[in-house]
Amino acid sequence: MLRSGPSSFRTNTTMSTLTIVLIVVAVLVIALFIGGLVAARARDRQVAPHYDEHLRAADQALERARAEDRGWDPGLLEAAVRDALGQSHAGTAFEDLVLVLVDDRPGVHEDRAHYDAYAGDQRVRVVLTRDEQGWRGQTAS
Repeated sequence: MLRSGPSSFRTNTTMSTLTIVLIVVAVLVIALFIGGLVAARARDRQVAPHYDEHLRAADQALERARAEDRGWDPGLLEAAVRDALGQSHAGTAFEDLVLVLVDDRPGVHEDRAHYDAYAGDQRVRVVLTRDEQGWRGQTAS
């Protein structure tokens, strides 16, 4: 025999309402997740052109700090770089010298400093080595 009383109707209605609420909450969570992904991609596209520039600047600052921490005189290093560039690329005006790597090995004679020298679109790598007379440079294009 089938009973159709008020208590049986409420149970079915409550279950239906709970199911609907759970579905709505699930849809909202999924919509917010997708919206967050879309917003993050838009932010990444906006920040991407500056990211490499900021990363490069941070790397350069770190290498300068490492060189200064070792007691390396930036003026002497840059003078050695300019001297090496003058010998290998005479007549080229290099606007920017960027310290890209500090290689501080045990002892003084195995120390190396790598610079990138820029003249317009041209980039020249200069590797400095240290001996008893000071820093000496070699260029590699």
